[in-house]
Amino acid sequence: MRIRRNSRGFSLIELLIVIAIILIIITIAVPKYQKTQMFMKETAAIKAIQTIHQMEVQYQSQYGRYAVSLTELGPPASGAASPASADLIGNDLANGTKQGYKFTLTGNQGGYVITALPEVYGSSGSRTFYSDQTMVIRENYGPEPATANSKELGMK
Repeated sequence: MRIRRNSRGFSLIELLIVIAIILIIITIAVPKYQKTQMFMKETAAIKAIQTIHQMEVQYQSQYGRYAVSLTELGPPASGAASPASADLIGNDLANGTKQGYKFTLTGNQGGYVITALPEVYGSSGSRTFYSDQTMVIRENYGPEPATANSKELGMK
């Protein structure tokens, strides 16, 4: 007589094979996900620079000069908008950081300069950005800040 054994569930070998396959998929997917996240943050930084440009034009038309700091473009602590805080950009960008990038806005003779640097190079971004009142965005691949002489964005 044969005794038939009912087997239920998976064997140890089958479980180990499934775990190995999952680990292989994870090791392939995680770096691609991290690169996608970094690209997304870089794109958001470019969009934030474009927003600052638009708000600088609006600020200049309202107050007759360019804003010399992000605080001047940001919301007022209390009360109505004024040249000291025009309420043109959000609080996060006015404080200088947004989605992994640190932004600075400085005034110069007849214009302004915007720089955007990743908070953690290689994690939140692999490019630095520079722009001014000409509205041309320049980029630098690497941790060194982009300058007026850096490569124009989009040019190969």
